Amino acid sequence: MMNLNTLIAEDLLKIKAVFLRPDEPFTWASGIKSPVYCDNRLTLTAPDVRTDVETGLKTLIETYYPDVEVLMGTSTAGIAHAAITAHLMGLPMGYVRSGAKDHGRQNQIEGRLEPGQKVVVVEDLISTGGSVLEVVDVLRQAGADVLGIVSIFTYGMKKGLERLAAANVKNVSLTDFDTVAKCAAQSGYIAEKDVRRLIAFRNDPEDESWRVL
Repeated sequence: MMNLNTLIAEDLLKIKAVFLRPDEPFTWASGIKSPVYCDNRLTLTAPDVRTDVETGLKTLIETYYPDVEVLMGTSTAGIAHAAITAHLMGLPMGYVRSGAKDHGRQNQIEGRLEPGQKVVVVEDLISTGGSVLEVVDVLRQAGADVLGIVSIFTYGMKKGLERLAAANVKNVSLTDFDTVAKCAAQSGYIAEKDVRRLIAFRNDPEDESWRVL
């Protein structure tokens, strides 16, 4: 039986939620040339993959965070996944805005959250970890006991791992960059030699020497 890590990697490749193009890299907003583009929102429009993702998130939460009381999605990509997974688990959910509203009650946290409640943050992907750690910080300031994060995909970048460790935040992902690269090579989507280039990019995105390996 295929393990969850590989199943989700193959799912993401199948629907091109993770798109690999080592010979014609994408340009990130930061200017970094990347051989990969990730759009996990596509999982929501593929019912079979969506089922794998949400049941997978449920499994991770039950395994690693059994004491969870509330799921909180990141805005906007994590909201739908938090809602569906919370429904499967019979848990309340909410989400954290990127900033407080400028009207009404000026909420940044949407949904009921009581001080001391045990929270798991639901994110779609983690690269450098900056945005999801901002969410964790907002929840902690509101008095939540943040048990950790679950995510669909993680790059496993050094900067992200260091940031999570420094903030004392645990993340568990359904799949990761290395597994996706391996599955892509096995299926013939990319050449076997490209795996080394992809991993070199993952190790240091700002060093473009991966392009000539």
